This record gives sequence, C-alpha cells and structure tokens, in this order.
Amino acid sequence: MRFCALLLIPAAIACAPREIGSAAATPAVANWRNVATSSDRGRLRDWRDAWTRGLAAARASNGAEIGAEGLLLDPDAALTDVAPPPGDYRCRTLKIGARSEGLLDYVAYPAFKCRIEPAGPEGTMGFTKLSGSQRPIGRLFPDRERRMIFLGTNQLGDEKGIMRYGRDTDRDMVALLERIGDRRWRLVFPYPHFESVVDVIELIPSS
Repeated sequence: MRFCALLLIPAAIACAPREIGSAAATPAVANWRNVATSSDRGRLRDWRDAWTRGLAAARASNGAEIGAEGLLLDPDAALTDVAPPPGDYRCRTLKIGARSEGLLDYVAYPAFKCRIEPAGPEGTMGFTKLSGSQRPIGRLFPDRERRMIFLGTNQLGDEKGIMRYGRDTDRDMVALLERIGDRRWRLVFPYPHFESVVDVIELIPSS
C-alpha cells in the first residue's frame, strides 16, 4: 500500500506521481490574479526593487561571478515568445542578496532536473523541480508578451503529497518566467520567504 506524506489536496491527486500532477498545486484559471494571494501580488509588484537590492549586495561581494552570468542576471533581458516548449530541462538555482545577517549574498547551486508540462486549461503549463530538498511545484499562467506568472508551493524533503497553493504563506511561491535566449529561460522569485532577496532558476532544455 502506498501512503501520501502530505494529504493537503484530494488523495487521488496528492498520491499521483509529481510529474503527472504537479499543476494540481494551483487551480487553472484564465487570470492568475484570481488565484494569487495578496502577499504574492505584492511581491510581484516589487520585482524590480528585489532585483536592485539583491544585485547591489551580490555585486559588492561577488562582482566577478555576477558579471559572468550576463543576461541571466540582467533585469531587463526578457524577450517575446515567452512560452517554453514542454519537456525536461536542466535547471540551476542562484540566490542573490541575503535576507538576513550571516547569510551569503551570492550562492549558485549545481544543475538539477525540472520539467515543463504541456499546456492545460486556460493555456496554463505545469512546472516541477524533480529533485532536491526544496522543489517548486505549480502552474505557469499566461500574462504579458514577455512574461508568464508562476504560482505554486515549495515541496520539502521526502514529501510525496502536494500542498495546495494559498494554504500556507511560507510555502507559497510566486515568480516571473522570462525567455532570455533562443533556448534559455529563467524563473525570477522576488522576495522569497527564506534566505535570499531574489532567487533565479535558469532553464535550458535537456535535448
């Protein structure tokens, strides 16, 4: 018998493999604003402030590394035709700016696997980080010509169930998805709840 570690949505969804049910973390609606919490709408409004603060701190301590990332850490690098093709991606996370004293202003993690799922209801797509101790999981919503909006939750440790977006503010996640090259995207998380001022996940198709 298989048990779910986190039964916060119906069992038939929570017990499904993450690569099938990832978008179940967030309802599919035509307008992401009808789902987003007020806290997350505020974080999105302050996205440029987060970039400014985070990059200033990171450049002061790790200027060479920040410069070497080029377009990935350029706040104005977004291109049109933002929707990524479904499939598996090689992803890596960068944490920019420390939220509190004693933390590093720049951290770059090794690449991991993630997945973009095909377009679903209302033109949305699923996004899942497939490994690691912190795994964003949720839905990408159409928004503007140069961005999509990610709303989801943070799956932790060995959890198998999917926490429903909006149940726990500390676990809710919001980001901008932007295309920054021919086969290159990024998710930008302004003011995540832990550790950093901005989190950036770079996405490059695995094949």
